[in-house]
Amino acid sequence: MRTVVALVAAATTMTMTPAPASAADPPPPTFGSDWDDPVTAAPPVERPAGRSCTTRIVDTEFRDFTPFTGTFTPPAACRGPWQKVVLTLRGAVAGRQYDRLGYLRVGGVTIFKHSTPQPSPDGIEWTVDKDVTGYAPLLSTPQPVEMLIGNVVDDTYTGVLDITVDLTFHPGRAPGGGADRVIGLTNQHSEGTSLVGDLTVPRNSERLVAEVFATGSGGGCEEYWYLTTPAGADYSCPAEAGPYREVQIRVDGTLAGVAAPFPHVYTGGWSNPFLWYTVPAPRAFDIAPIRYDLTPFAGLLTDGKAHRVEVSVLGVPAGRPGWDVPTAILAWQDPHRRQVTGALTTVGEGPLTNTSVADGRTVTTTGGHSLTTSGYVDTSHGRVSTTVTRAVTNGSVHTWTEGESHDALDATWTDTDSVTTRAGRGRPTTVATQRRYGMDGATTLAPDARLTTTITLTDAATVTGAPGGPVRLSDTYTGEASYLTNVPRPERQGRATTRERYVLLTPHHRYDRTVATEQGRAVRP
Repeated sequence: MRTVVALVAAATTMTMTPAPASAADPPPPTFGSDWDDPVTAAPPVERPAGRSCTTRIVDTEFRDFTPFTGTFTPPAACRGPWQKVVLTLRGAVAGRQYDRLGYLRVGGVTIFKHSTPQPSPDGIEWTVDKDVTGYAPLLSTPQPVEMLIGNVVDDTYTGVLDITVDLTFHPGRAPGGGADRVIGLTNQHSEGTSLVGDLTVPRNSERLVAEVFATGSGGGCEEYWYLTTPAGADYSCPAEAGPYREVQIRVDGTLAGVAAPFPHVYTGGWSNPFLWYTVPAPRAFDIAPIRYDLTPFAGLLTDGKAHRVEVSVLGVPAGRPGWDVPTAILAWQDPHRRQVTGALTTVGEGPLTNTSVADGRTVTTTGGHSLTTSGYVDTSHGRVSTTVTRAVTNGSVHTWTEGESHDALDATWTDTDSVTTRAGRGRPTTVATQRRYGMDGATTLAPDARLTTTITLTDAATVTGAPGGPVRLSDTYTGEASYLTNVPRPERQGRATTRERYVLLTPHHRYDRTVATEQGRAVRP
């Protein structure tokens, strides 16, 4: 079992170099040709003391859509096991460029998804640290490396993305014990809006977890799926059933997991890059995967055969591109059995609700779904039964004016799951995770062509029942920014005030940090 803090972090946080507490110089009245490098209030990744080894796996410039390819070899001076492995991305870009979305694959498995900041003319640098200890089994042998941040460089968009990625290995035993195998899907292909692939797990697998890096992107309507409206509404991004989205995973055709997608906002989001030049939205630079506990299905999957896994996003209009859902499976193995047997005993799906009603230029949406799965495996340490219950909800009110000169959304998503495990005749234990995402924003274009955006984003989670005690996390971003839309970029007179507060509470530790900026310069919160 991973530590409680790691459970929350894997589901809800991004980690970058923390911001300075305050700035010495007062901010300018408007944005100039340069601003501070991107910062965040999130805590840095904790690194163990003692010996470590760092291996560079990516060193390249992204100018187009050509992937970087290379080979990773584990460091001979720091052979496993490792108590922690930290990925560090360092980037630099100058000039003019959009936000770009990219991935990093090792051994064909996506271990990191990243979007980029938009640069100042003078140039910026940024750093992202990510705990990738959970992928240690994948990193124990030489592996091919592939990374792509698709980019366009021409006379207008001049920013070349200069990227390095390092892995730092800290020898020792990981607390709690990680997975024994990290498995990618084979024979992957698309069927409509679904990713389909084959999964073969070790025959002695006793616990299985899927990780899905689900993102709506590409600049089209699915990048802003939460603003789409049902058929009949007079809005520029229609969707037959409205904005409700749900990421589902199926095993051999049986629904195995439901989840609410995180409402990512990249650094060009809400028509206002000035909001995000220095403080990005939560998770913008480190796209956390959705985790599904598939242990109830383990007894079906340990027969040595390939099984069909399908990942889909409910609510996407047929034929509309934009969603990417790379998937991997983490497996924990019974070291004292060649094969673990068992059965799936319960699949209980609650009714899917999705009501999106248009009343003039207001759309009110209510949606939700629930699923319970149960199963058991007979292991060397007895029968282990697992029940997974998950429920997702979404409620939103979207209003706009004629011509969309005013466009506002107030939306909330909840995603709650519990995993109950009983070994033999022992007392069952339950680990429960409650997630809540919030988005409350509005964009207004005034008669003088000044566009103003105000927004509050919330990323919160609570974990109870895990070893170490309860954990509570709250990451809140607030911002207001405006600029003139009818003038060349250097004359936009951009202004922005932004603030992020990140709070992480455990029984033994409290982390509480706030960063704030004005016109791209750090100020005292």
